[in-house]
Amino acid sequence: MRKITSLLFIFFTVITFTAQELNCLVTVNSDQIAGSNKQVFTTLQRALSEYINQTKWTDRTVKPEERIDCAMTIIITSRDNNNFTATLQVQSSRPVYNSSYPSPVLNIKDNEFNFKYNEFDPLIYNKNAFDSNLISTIVFYANIIIGVDADTFGKFAGDKELKEAQNVMLQAQQSGLSSWQNVVGKQNRYLLIDNLISPKLKAYRNILYNYHRNGLDNLVGAKASAQQSIEDSVIALESIYNKTVGNYLIRLFFDAKADEIVNLYSEDTKTRNKQRLIQTVRKISTNNNSKWRKLD
Repeated sequence: MRKITSLLFIFFTVITFTAQELNCLVTVNSDQIAGSNKQVFTTLQRALSEYINQTKWTDRTVKPEERIDCAMTIIITSRDNNNFTATLQVQSSRPVYNSSYPSPVLNIKDNEFNFKYNEFDPLIYNKNAFDSNLISTIVFYANIIIGVDADTFGKFAGDKELKEAQNVMLQAQQSGLSSWQNVVGKQNRYLLIDNLISPKLKAYRNILYNYHRNGLDNLVGAKASAQQSIEDSVIALESIYNKTVGNYLIRLFFDAKADEIVNLYSEDTKTRNKQRLIQTVRKISTNNNSKWRKLD
């Protein structure tokens, strides 16, 4: 009996210390593609799911319950043999302390996801060269997910993963694809990682930490100070507003957080800076004004 117990302990210890970082739901939607033979899309979905969820992305020790819940939804819009045109939706969330609520962290829609894929092709990433837009894009966003998630738990804790995402971008620029290039006014993969690691926009990552760690994580037990941190964080976004053309980070934040902020403040919530928060979001996130009206 003792021997069996020891074996079980070793078994579960191995599981605990070899868990990967991502718990990703991968969906490949081919509804817009005519034809009944869609096996290639099923194969692609399974291959991507296995690759993302079975890859050890960092050198951190991650417990199974600490894996990041995320989703990648690929919508195929056209196909020409092994060439595919698609969009990619990337979403992630993180748990809130003392709560069952998953707080959305990322909600990115990438409209320029074109790639080549032959059924059963192995998915192999070469960090020193560009081989495939499919795998480079997936690796890029996997590192973005992990890096930004880490920033919500520790100040600038996602440095390593964001630098890895930058390396993916630099290698992928060899492809000439516009989604990896510095195109003025274009919110693409280049601009996303460039903004996240930019020294002049570093305040954004500190805001992520204060909003989540000092704000959301303290709503149970220290509600007043937690609300203060959330308000201060949202108001602080104004400090980086207009520092770049069509500030991508402002959009990045509110694409994930607009509904959450409305849910937190739409009721008869009276806090010291609520009115300032409302003024700020109406100024820097005008595309969400229909939602901000619920805050009155």
